[in-house]
Amino acid sequence: MSAPAEENVVLVEREGDIVTVVLNRPEKLNALNKAMWRRLGDVMAELDSDESVRCVVLRGAGDKAMGPGADISEFETERANSTQAAEYGALMHRSMHGIRDCRHPVIALIKGLCVGGALELALMCDMRICGEGSRFGVPINRLGLVMAYPEIEALVGLVGRSVALEILFEARVFDAAEAKDKGLVNRVVPDDQVEAEAYATARRIADGAPLVNRWHKKFADRVLTGAHSATPLSEAELADGYACFDTEDFDTGYQAFLAKQKPDFKGR
Repeated sequence: MSAPAEENVVLVEREGDIVTVVLNRPEKLNALNKAMWRRLGDVMAELDSDESVRCVVLRGAGDKAMGPGADISEFETERANSTQAAEYGALMHRSMHGIRDCRHPVIALIKGLCVGGALELALMCDMRICGEGSRFGVPINRLGLVMAYPEIEALVGLVGRSVALEILFEARVFDAAEAKDKGLVNRVVPDDQVEAEAYATARRIADGAPLVNRWHKKFADRVLTGAHSATPLSEAELADGYACFDTEDFDTGYQAFLAKQKPDFKGR
């Protein structure tokens, strides 16, 4: 039996402890519509609660695009005024925060076009790996649209205020080399090697201690939050930096190192 149509717009594929989330509207270059935003939020919530997951890869279906941004054909019916836009935005931000706050590391696998909403999703990932032929940009001022606070926070946090405003003011679509220079992506590889590199990266991540990866993600987010807050680290937060010594994975890791063996982490 086939899945309902709304589930088909975002697919979940699993190979062991690595899960791939696929934006699946290849006939529209994976343009983001309301059903995709809703489904993506549900998927990320499900994955966050699954402790057997070690790494998530987010990508678009096909080789032409991660996505061109929003499905503009929806604007007349779904985003015609500020009230509708706020309701729609709540769906978008639930999905974006689901990626950003997912306890597991999330990699964006980028092939082809990655602009507008697709780039906003990629910004929420922990790492971004793209092909040499990939193109990036946020040309929304050509549509009279603004990037809302959650997205602009991620963009400024990644590339800094001046570069973020350059991207938004000029609204250019630029190549992968410039994206790497701006700090938008971690790695640029030949187009025919993007999948191999992304999944090799995911495998390296998944082979590490999953509790440690989750702590490191949590700590990095807290450090960024603390840089803009007067709230100091609590005693409990400071103690988190040593909690790993009480885990089974710590015993496994250092004993495997001494024995010159590959550790088999259990996430305990």
